Amino acid sequence: MSEKIFIGVGWPYANGLLHLGHLAGANLPADIFARYHRLKGNEVLMVSGSDQHGTPITIKAEQEGKTPAEIAERYHRAFLEVWEKLGISWDLYTSTTTTNHAAVTHDIFQTLLKHDYIYKSSTSQPYCPKCQRFLPDRYVEGTCPHCGDTGARGDQCDTCGKPLNAAEIKEPRCRHCGTPPEFRETEHLFFKLSAFQDRLLDWVQAQKHWRTNVQNFTLGFLKEGLNDRAITRDIDWGVTVPLPGFENKRFYVWFENIIGYLSASKEWAKKQGDPEKWRRFWQGDARGYYFIGKDNIVFHTMNWPAMLMGYDGLNLPYDVPANEFLTIESKKGSKSRNWAIWVPDYLSRYDPDPLRYILSINMPETSDTDFSWREFVRRNNDELVATYGNLVNRVLTFTYKNYDGCVPEAGNFDDSDKNLIDSADACIEKVGESIAQCSFKQAIQTAMSLAQQANRYLDDKAPWKKIKEDKRAAATSLYAAINAISRLKTMLSPFLPFSSQKVHEYLGFNGKLEDAGWIPQTVPPGQKLREPKPLFVKLDESVIEEETKRLGT
Repeated sequence: MSEKIFIGVGWPYANGLLHLGHLAGANLPADIFARYHRLKGNEVLMVSGSDQHGTPITIKAEQEGKTPAEIAERYHRAFLEVWEKLGISWDLYTSTTTTNHAAVTHDIFQTLLKHDYIYKSSTSQPYCPKCQRFLPDRYVEGTCPHCGDTGARGDQCDTCGKPLNAAEIKEPRCRHCGTPPEFRETEHLFFKLSAFQDRLLDWVQAQKHWRTNVQNFTLGFLKEGLNDRAITRDIDWGVTVPLPGFENKRFYVWFENIIGYLSASKEWAKKQGDPEKWRRFWQGDARGYYFIGKDNIVFHTMNWPAMLMGYDGLNLPYDVPANEFLTIESKKGSKSRNWAIWVPDYLSRYDPDPLRYILSINMPETSDTDFSWREFVRRNNDELVATYGNLVNRVLTFTYKNYDGCVPEAGNFDDSDKNLIDSADACIEKVGESIAQCSFKQAIQTAMSLAQQANRYLDDKAPWKKIKEDKRAAATSLYAAINAISRLKTMLSPFLPFSSQKVHEYLGFNGKLEDAGWIPQTVPPGQKLREPKPLFVKLDESVIEEETKRLGT
């Protein structure tokens, strides 16, 4: 019986280009997970979208003299182009500016209000006397009271991950003009997060399948005690508040963007012609997985579950496999210093699968990992080109030339032949189990170990020598290698969809690889092969210096 898998992926702010941190933190692991479950025959709904509201967009708009809508739409289009080139297989990628999203946000809000989980309260908020306006969270910058970082914002410190209020910031300043803000009274709406303290604590402690770092990080906040949080702010860009007296305020982005998982699911259902189909992934035995970076853990393990508890009737997250950070050349990424590798820039010079590969095998699942161009070139050349690519190319090219372009008839298998196929079949199971447990590094390492084993097998069998004296014996080892390759293209397809599809076609299969399922696919004797070409491009070491020089400039 198939499973129902909901996959929610963190929504990037539409105020700048996508960088490698986005991919390693949320998008790539989600796509690997989704592709695997589709191959298994499970029902999958993977959604996300561009977060087009919030102060990051308004700040960018002010800097460029544009409207927030213009900025948001520009980057939304850029995101869509990247997703297509990278092969991120959304069921729906939308945005927070749709009328559907506003309607679902209003429904969540009104239901929580009816259940007495939202209340009004006057609060002291930063006001810039020079700009003559209240300052939203991200318009206040200063020193973090917890770790001392001088670049903390009024909503969160990216260095230590602590959520903040603007009043907590030491030496605060207006981001726009640098003036120290005054604090003035203004009325806002608050969500009673504190009311869910005990329920959340019991629930989080019961999630034994969560990553230890995610569970411990969440428990640390819960044991400190939860405070109620404002859900509105003084700004004119965002989802409106359907309550008299709040016409000039908008929902806080932390409150409304996380509702996007549900609104996107409902939008998808409408596009399917069945407006109630979203329920299959939000109720009953469906499991919800949320792929995010570690800076968004608390929003998905506390805030969103509390909102769902208050709304009632929808499933809580089953897992939140948040990744740690990806550093670049041993330094923390920085947009302001241009210390980042922008995905469109990468894609203008290189293929997508090598990037998917290195981010998968170096994924920051439980600790921060580093991306370096030296390591990228090494892994591309030594692992993709020399190990996997060479295996595929030498086997299929030799077979194509010497056996009339067809898969040869095998003789009797000896122990080494059987061992290779048995290992390949076992490998598919192990890789699948690892992916299902969100252990993506382990999964791709297991797959690559089979490629290494197949190369050793070929070195031992040497069919290019054996063919001169015993063509049938050479055919047997080639047949075994071809079928190991067939298993490899299946287990690597969630990670390397483009090259895996090529191997699928080189082996003589028609249609899309994903339609073949997550099973050991045997290539029968006599099947017509397509003439193979190299899967990957070897990179010159000059790439290392060229690309490193681009950083920070």
